[in-house]
Amino acid sequence: MESFLKEHTAYDVLPVSYRLVVFDTSLLVKRALAALMQNGIVSAPLWSSKTQKFAGMLMVADFIKLIQYYYAHASDPDTLLELDTLQIQDLRDPGRHNGTLAPQQLLSMHPMASLHEACRLLAESRAHRVALLDRDESACGTEMIVSVITQYRLLKFIAVNFKQTDALKQSLADLKIGTYGSDVATATIDTPVIDIINTFAEMNISAIPIVDENGVVLNVYETVDVMSIAKSGLYNKLNIPVGEVISSRPTDYIGVHTCTMESTIHSIFNMIRKQRTYRLVIIDDESKLVGIVSLSDILGYLVGYKQ
Repeated sequence: MESFLKEHTAYDVLPVSYRLVVFDTSLLVKRALAALMQNGIVSAPLWSSKTQKFAGMLMVADFIKLIQYYYAHASDPDTLLELDTLQIQDLRDPGRHNGTLAPQQLLSMHPMASLHEACRLLAESRAHRVALLDRDESACGTEMIVSVITQYRLLKFIAVNFKQTDALKQSLADLKIGTYGSDVATATIDTPVIDIINTFAEMNISAIPIVDENGVVLNVYETVDVMSIAKSGLYNKLNIPVGEVISSRPTDYIGVHTCTMESTIHSIFNMIRKQRTYRLVIIDDESKLVGIVSLSDILGYLVGYKQ
C-alpha cells in the first residue's frame, strides 16, 4: 500500500472532467449558501481578490458557528438583519461575532504531491478535504486553485485501483481503528437540534448516531443536515426534536451506512466503490451501537498514523 500511495499523485485522483466552484471572500454569505445548495456541495475554496491568494475553505463548520451565534441572538432583530449584508470575509474577522466563528483553514497541497502525503495530511488534520494549489510560471507566481480533493474521492481511487486485496483482509476488531463506547456522542429522536449542533462544534465531529433506549441505531444526524437550517434562517426554532427534522429529509437521502467489527478494509472499500460513504456506524448483531469508523480513521491506517 505504501508503494502504491507514493507512486500516485493527487492529480491522478481528479476526474477527466470536473466542475470547480470558487467564491471570492467579498461574496455575501447568503449568496454563497444559495450557490452551494444549487450545486449540491457543502464546501468551496475561497479566493481573495485583494491578496490574489487562496483564502481557505467555506465549510459546514462556518454555518454551524453562524447558527450557534444567531440562535443565541435570535431575539435581537438588528443582529438578524446583518445576515443580509454579511460577507464571507466577515466570517474570518476576529472583531466580529465575538470571535465565535470558525477559524480560517488554509490547508492545501500541490497537485503533484503523492497520495501518501495527501492521506497523511487529511488523517492528521481530520479535515474532510484539501485544496490543490499550483502557481503560474510567470515572475508573479500567482496562486491557482486547481481543484479540491476529498477523503471520499481519495479513498474511492484507492479502492478502485489498489489490487492487492490480501493486504486489506484484517477486521476492524484486529485493526482497532475508530471510536467506541462512551467516546461516541449519541442522541435520541427527542434530542433538540440545537443540542446536536452544539455537540458538533464542541467535539469537532460530523455525525451523531440517533439511538433508542436500548442503544439500537435508528438514524444518523450529520453536519450536512445543518445546511438546510442555514438556508431557512429559522434560528429561533432549533429546540424542536431531531426526529422531526430527519423525518422531512428528501426521499433520495442515502441512509445510514453500517458495518460490524468483523468488517474488513476490503469490504469497506467495496462499499465505497458502490456509493458515497463518509463514515460507517459499527453495530452488533442486534443493531446496537458499537462505534464509528470514519474515513479519517481509514486514511490514517493506510499511512500508519493513529490519533
